[in-house]
Amino acid sequence: MPNADTPFLGLAPFLRMSLAGTDLKPVANAMLDSTQAHPHDAALWLNLATVMLCLGQRALGLDLQAQALALRRDYVLAASHQPARLRLLLLMVPGDLSANMPLDCLLEGSDIDLVFYYLPPGQSLTLTSTLPLPEHDALMVAMSEGDDNLAILQNLAQTLAQWPCPVINAPQHIHSTGRAFASVLLQGIPGLAMPPTLRRLRSELTAISTGAAAPAAALDGCDWPIIVRPLGAHGGHGLAKISTPDELAQYLNASSDDAFYVSRFIDYRGADGYFRKIRIALIDGRPYACHMAVSSHWMIHYVNAGMYEDAWKRQEELEFLTDFDDFVQRHHVALTAIARQTQLDYVCMDCAQTQSGELLIFEIDHAMVVHAMDTEAQFPYKQMYMQKVRDAFRAFLLRVCKK
Repeated sequence: MPNADTPFLGLAPFLRMSLAGTDLKPVANAMLDSTQAHPHDAALWLNLATVMLCLGQRALGLDLQAQALALRRDYVLAASHQPARLRLLLLMVPGDLSANMPLDCLLEGSDIDLVFYYLPPGQSLTLTSTLPLPEHDALMVAMSEGDDNLAILQNLAQTLAQWPCPVINAPQHIHSTGRAFASVLLQGIPGLAMPPTLRRLRSELTAISTGAAAPAAALDGCDWPIIVRPLGAHGGHGLAKISTPDELAQYLNASSDDAFYVSRFIDYRGADGYFRKIRIALIDGRPYACHMAVSSHWMIHYVNAGMYEDAWKRQEELEFLTDFDDFVQRHHVALTAIARQTQLDYVCMDCAQTQSGELLIFEIDHAMVVHAMDTEAQFPYKQMYMQKVRDAFRAFLLRVCKK
C-alpha cells in the first residue's frame, strides 16, 4: 500500500520559493534522500516531480510523476481553514507544469479542499466506472487543451453531461482555448484584435524560407514580420518574431519540430516605446485584473520584464489595477464576447491594447498561473487586487454549489 505520511503540496509553495529566488536544488536533494527510506510515499514522489519540473528537468520530472501516479492517482490539498466550506475535484492529466490548471496558486489560504485526480491514460471515466473518484461537491475540468487530450475531453463531454454535481469548465468547451480555434472563434468582434493563428508544417515554412513560396500566399495573406512557435508550446518556449526568409531558415534549423503555429505580428508598443501585457481572469463572465507587465521587448513575461527592478513600472501597474473599471468599460463589448464565445466558467487571457485602441488577444487559457506571491514589501498593492480574484472565484463556487 502507498505510504501517505508526506502531505501533498501542489505547485504553489515551490512557485513561491522560485519567485523569491530560493534555490530549489537543496529541496529536491532532500526529497530525493527521503525517497530512499519511503519508496512507497506517493505524495513525496509527486512533490519531487513538481520540484524537478520547476527546475526545468522535464524528462526526470515526468518520470518521477509517473512513479507517483503508479502508486495512487488522487491527492488532496486540504484547505488552510478547516472545516472546508466545500470540496472541489480537479480532473487532471499527467504532464508538465502547463498540462493542468494550477488552481492551488490562486486559492492559497482558502477554505476550499482541492482534490487532484489524474485520469489514467486510455481509461474512460463513466458513471458506472470502477475508478475510485473521491467525494466532491463540484468537479472542474482542469486539463489543458491539446491534441493529446482530445479523446479524453470528448469522452468526458458525454460522461459529465449526466454528472450528479456541478461541472465547471465543461469539457466540450475546453477546445475554445486552442490557439488556432480561438483565433477563429474571436474574429469579427468589434473592438477586438486577434490575428488568425495558422497551423503549418515544416515543409510549408521551409518553402517560404527558400523563396519557393511567398509568405502572403502560403500564410493566407500574412506577411513579414510573423510570429512562429511550436505546437503545444507555452511560456514563450520556441516563440520568435521572424522578419525575413533567412531568419525563418535559421529558426527551422534550430528546431526539430514538424509543425508550428504562425500568426501575424502586431506592433502594440505605446507612444513611449514600451510594450504592456495584461493578464485578466474571466470568472462567470466577469473580468478581474491579475497583473500588467511593462517591457521594452515585445515578448513579455512578468518575471523578466523588469517589474521587480523598476519602481516606475510597478507604479504604472498599480495605476492600471486602480483604474481597471475604466479598462473594462472601454473594452466591454470585446470582453463580453470572449466570455460568451468560449462558454467557460473560468478562463484567463493575456492581452494588450493596440495603437488604435483595440483589445489585442495573445492567448486565452484556463491553465494560466494566477497568484498573489509577489512580496508585499515590493508590491504592497498586489494582495488587495488579487484578493478580489480569489473572492470572486470562491463566491462562484459557493453559488454553483448553493453553499
